[in-house]
Amino acid sequence: MGYPQIEHHGAKDGVTGSCHQLDMNATTSLLVDCGLFQGDDASIPSGEGGSRLPIDFPLDTIKALVVTHVHIDHVGRIPYLLAAGFEGPILCSEASAKLLPIVLEDAFKLSFSRDQQRVERYIDLVESRLVALPYQHWFTLVDTEELNARIRLQRAGHIIGSAYVEIDLNYPQAGESKRIVFSGDLGAPHAPFLMPPQPPERADILVLESTYGDRLHEDRQTRRQRLEAIIEQALQDQGTVLVPAFSIGRTQELLYELEEIIHTRSVGASPLINVPPSETVSASVGASSLANSNNPDRPLLPSGERAGVRGREALPESSITSESAGMRRDTPETNWPELPVILDSPLASRFTAAYRELKPFWNQEARDRVQSGRRPLSFEQLITIDSHSDHQRIVNHLTQTARPAIVIAGGGMCSGGRIVNYLKAMLGDKRHNVLFVGYQAKGTPGHAIQTYGPKGGYVNLDGERFDIRAGISSIGGYSAHADQNGLVDFVTGMQQWPTEIRVVHGEQKAKEALAEQLQASYTQHNKPAVFISTGRVGDMTEPGGDDAL
Repeated sequence: MGYPQIEHHGAKDGVTGSCHQLDMNATTSLLVDCGLFQGDDASIPSGEGGSRLPIDFPLDTIKALVVTHVHIDHVGRIPYLLAAGFEGPILCSEASAKLLPIVLEDAFKLSFSRDQQRVERYIDLVESRLVALPYQHWFTLVDTEELNARIRLQRAGHIIGSAYVEIDLNYPQAGESKRIVFSGDLGAPHAPFLMPPQPPERADILVLESTYGDRLHEDRQTRRQRLEAIIEQALQDQGTVLVPAFSIGRTQELLYELEEIIHTRSVGASPLINVPPSETVSASVGASSLANSNNPDRPLLPSGERAGVRGREALPESSITSESAGMRRDTPETNWPELPVILDSPLASRFTAAYRELKPFWNQEARDRVQSGRRPLSFEQLITIDSHSDHQRIVNHLTQTARPAIVIAGGGMCSGGRIVNYLKAMLGDKRHNVLFVGYQAKGTPGHAIQTYGPKGGYVNLDGERFDIRAGISSIGGYSAHADQNGLVDFVTGMQQWPTEIRVVHGEQKAKEALAEQLQASYTQHNKPAVFISTGRVGDMTEPGGDDAL
């Protein structure tokens, strides 16, 4: 059988667990991502009916691992890969090289050991393997008489450091060449911090994600106004708004948007609460009243009365959005300049600090905001909670008082992290609200809450049933993934369109819908026939088989 060949070790029959092996010849291959399975994907048995965590494919030909970005469903099995004996380099972008050790330290603690000495040895090993590549720079991986292979990373616009991978393969003796592109996760336009992805010049074979392959995003340009309107509406219940968020990417985007709302609503106002910049926040200093947090009688937050709501009489007509226009004019207005925004995730706090250090990779709008004296990731109202004891006290305080506040807590699909404790304490109280701003994979508690919460249903958390009485809202436009149009544009924006497309990293319905749109685009533009695989039958398919669309 001729080369190259591609084997899919993950994200073939689901959305998570991205892991793809490019066999360049019989003795040389490249691994693209090695991610964790989540939700229903984790329950699908491996080929031998066992766990999907261990590495169940041979490593002898793999010369390197290239990481498209540091989300856990793309890197979470790297600890298992190293434990299985992989000794090659880990290639990634310069920004990812700064973020990846943080992610893998957390993954190692969850999967292997929390012993500090073992953790430090492991992180030293990871850092010794990292090869940071600048964008748009060709890196030679193999150079022999039989094979010349080089790779290049390009901005993917998904999170900071994200990349799609271009791989040029030349076979001198055969006089043949191929360009393969792995999309990783592609971002959507109008994302804070990020420049949008530009399609590659060409590809012979494209491995394309399809998370949102069957849908279109809401207008991302007006998402901040929709976020503001939904939070305003939720806070009328006189409770807390809980936002489950992924530690990297989504959390920082939310903080960026909330800072913009607060800044806009603070013009002409004098904030009354005194919250230090988040750079100085630690386990013992999370707000002005956290300075003596070792005193259990001391409140953790500024006065709930001052951070509450006030009359809307002065609300300018221009600030009424289409979604909030239906609200009564005499309902109270949120006092945004004094509304605490609580970031309760040590991991998200570390990533937020790293994001601040990665300003050279921000887009121009974000850098201009900093130049004007604003602090998009360390504004005054931001309260960072670090220690577990402070976390428990915040949960208890907000549960007992139901005071207005916004809580951003990990994890994003409610299957773990500190958000679970908030949900256990607050889901049964109709004063509180849960706001989803990200994808909820089937089989996760987040998906159950999002689906059954509006119907008065229940969710199982840590084996215990919790009735859902809190308000449940979802807002579009915050997905870090390209939608169907964005994915199709990535293909049609190439000068030379692929002759083979492998659609991965999506639910079957999304993959098939995207494949149909791609096929329609090829037909419309009179392009040569394309072979599109959606993984219905198996990893390797032939044109015209059951897997071709």
